[in-house]
Amino acid sequence: MFHRWAAPLLVLALCAMSPKNAAGQSSQQPREQGAKGKLGKNYPNPFNPETKIRFSVSCSGNSTTEVHKVSMRIMNILAQPVVVPVLYGPASTATSGATSSMNGSPLNNLSLSCGDYEALWDGKVAGGGREAASGTYIVQFFVDGELSGTKRIYYRK
Repeated sequence: MFHRWAAPLLVLALCAMSPKNAAGQSSQQPREQGAKGKLGKNYPNPFNPETKIRFSVSCSGNSTTEVHKVSMRIMNILAQPVVVPVLYGPASTATSGATSSMNGSPLNNLSLSCGDYEALWDGKVAGGGREAASGTYIVQFFVDGELSGTKRIYYRK
């Protein structure tokens, strides 16, 4: 009879005395991912034949003249690069430092000032001009070489 309740009691006592963090974990908050930029939602999602992807480039402090190198890439679920979307322009809800001459530029180390923007993917793969296959794709957003966001998007023919 003693053995039936002794083991659960021992487990409860050990759980109450153990530290809140497991070995190898720190009590510090993780560094906020995407401090220099933020990847927003794409619309429409699922999409056919094209989608617009919202993103923003953040400024540190009160400076609005900072310029950052921005990159974005779209990959398939096997992590193979599919295409680099192009800059569609500033988001319609805010102003930013992009000029209309930058529209259509590939988002590959493109210098952008702080603000809200939109990227465009026409649903075609790079190099061949053929339509991408239906399925799930992954958008990666980089600001100054650091990953600032990742999203899944769905392409439906």
